[in-house]
Amino acid sequence: MTQSNVYLRVNRVAAELCAKAREVTVADLHESTAHLGFTGLMSARMRRISPGAKIAGPAVTALCQPGDNLMMHRALRLAQPGDVLVVHSLGETSAAQWGDVATTYAVEKGLAGVVVHGCVRDVDQVLAMGFAVWATHVWPVHADKGKGGGVNIPIPCADVLVRPGDLIVADGDGVIAIPRAEAARVVDAAQAKMKKEAEFAAAIRGGAAVWELSGADKAYTQLGIVEHEAAFDDPA
Repeated sequence: MTQSNVYLRVNRVAAELCAKAREVTVADLHESTAHLGFTGLMSARMRRISPGAKIAGPAVTALCQPGDNLMMHRALRLAQPGDVLVVHSLGETSAAQWGDVATTYAVEKGLAGVVVHGCVRDVDQVLAMGFAVWATHVWPVHADKGKGGGVNIPIPCADVLVRPGDLIVADGDGVIAIPRAEAARVVDAAQAKMKKEAEFAAAIRGGAAVWELSGADKAYTQLGIVEHEAAFDDPA
């Protein structure tokens, strides 16, 4: 089989930047990546399993063979407090990559959360522990531990390439992976966008309408739409 590669060290995005990223939303980060020429926004299949959870931290990655989660466990053992474990199962629905035992260890170790391209299980127990989980599937099939793969290598996750140390931010809207070298610029731009939206909110509370604030009024006018001072089914 193909040689497995496990890298023991990760060049992580700075902890201070992760703290700033927790103050912004995935939506604002996504809208602040235009200069990159691509988006790190994961597919809509990636869903939050833990209600209310929001995380930001450096990626620790694991690539697992179908029906096996040995490499996830190796990555979990190497992960540090504040890390986000990002797992890709080559057999997406073949077996659960994550469950209650891994969650217990992750909580004790202080991980920020886990993002799984694949299945998770023991959801009730995981939620009771308050751990942050995103995944593409929930499925209770047990995983074996006997196949290789990779740890702390670039991996695909829900249509996005994730590199070890990248900034991972996840909330109720989804998950975004931002390259470590670009993370500061993207977070700063997202913070500026949130400040502008806060100004909009203050204006709305002062009586302004979203119709004008958003520019919808100008876009609507340019379309030359015909309005009628009547109901569509009024008698002729």
